[in-house]
Amino acid sequence: SDLLSEARHAYDYIVIDSDICHGKHTFKDTRIMISIVLEMLEEGAPIKEIIDAYPDLTPRHVKEALKFAAKVTEKNLLPI
Repeated sequence: SDLLSEARHAYDYIVIDSDICHGKHTFKDTRIMISIVLEMLEEGAPIKEIIDAYPDLTPRHVKEALKFAAKVTEKNLLPI
């Protein structure tokens, strides 16, 4: 199966919409990019701090962002 098609349907909270944030991956019904949450985690922010900064998110959103990042690297979808 097509990896991008599979990715589009594998997540409850992550979407790609060309009309939102220039087609970047965002959390459904928000303009919050997945990359922002991943960067906050990389900087050591606890989940509570992320949710305080973005009240539309829940711990499930943050965990799904990590799942997404793991899948992207596992499938080698992005060249280095």
